[in-house]
Amino acid sequence: MSKPTPDVYEQGKGMDAHNQVMREIRSRKEASYDPHEPTRVWLDEDNTPGGVKTSLTIILNTGGCRWARAGGCTMCGYVAESVDGGSVSHEALMDQIDVCLAHEAENADEPADLIKIYTSGSFLDEREVGAETRKAIGETFADRERIVLESLPDFVDREKIADFAGHGIDTDIAIGLETATDRVRHDCVNKYFDFADFEDACAEAAAADAEAGDVADAGIKAYLLMKPPFLTESEAVADMISSIERCADVSGCHTVSMNPCNVQRYTMVDELYFNDGYRPPWLWSVAHVLEETADVDAIVVSDPVGHGSDRGPHNCTECDDLVQKAIKDFDLRQDPSVFEQVSCECELTWDTVMERERSFNQPLTR
Repeated sequence: MSKPTPDVYEQGKGMDAHNQVMREIRSRKEASYDPHEPTRVWLDEDNTPGGVKTSLTIILNTGGCRWARAGGCTMCGYVAESVDGGSVSHEALMDQIDVCLAHEAENADEPADLIKIYTSGSFLDEREVGAETRKAIGETFADRERIVLESLPDFVDREKIADFAGHGIDTDIAIGLETATDRVRHDCVNKYFDFADFEDACAEAAAADAEAGDVADAGIKAYLLMKPPFLTESEAVADMISSIERCADVSGCHTVSMNPCNVQRYTMVDELYFNDGYRPPWLWSVAHVLEETADVDAIVVSDPVGHGSDRGPHNCTECDDLVQKAIKDFDLRQDPSVFEQVSCECELTWDTVMERERSFNQPLTR
């Protein structure tokens, strides 16, 4: 696993200081979770390189992200939902898959073309999901068209991808890059790796794609974080536009998913929010970034979780649902003209925030 250099992040400072704070915050968690039940499962539609597909999204309940156990990312509260003890057996994980398949059978007319599996950590980290389980899940979904698997770049290699692509499943690895700017990723998100590590993972996926030949495709889906803590609205927007453009230029990365930050429990963002030091991004910012990057050589999508709430990306509450609907429409059709159909008086407030908000006065509005 990549490590920050000691001359930049010496003991007691930088990531070390972030991790100390995060460990204390996460220690307040009291809930426990059943290792035989998934964290969540739902049906939806997603835009893929093969077109819009029906999707089954699975969040497996594992022992949690190893980086989060060290302290972890400033905005991520998913580790609070992980099973106590740090590991889940093969049998329990397969029980979770069975629960998800039963949910699909009960709520869908036919099996979903696209399977998306997340662990709130790294599916390809064998401390979370062992090789036996990974191979069994590959066999379980061998009849589907495409699968998305979440992982940090450290654990991405062509042999693991082959456990899925070898069955003829188009395989995408979803990497929580958050930003293409190393300083923002290190200092605002508290994530340890560099953009170069992401590029290496894309190269591994490209190699897996070449080895699979005509049997299946393999590629990378980059997850970016819109407005991590400590950035103003305008800084966050500029960073997202630059990050999407840089990701789209990396061979092997075919999709960029921009995730607007929301306030999750047991996180540093949560602490800042309750001390008036953080506001989730404006939905106008999300729309603006999507408009500005509509012509890049990649599919660009966004799914604002918790839109319209104080803890999620929001505008004035009056127009939140309309802008969210336009964003969802853009995700499926990749047509920026959808944003011309929505307007609200609060755009003037957003314009003012973009122009006048500075680090010393953020958030300028709530």
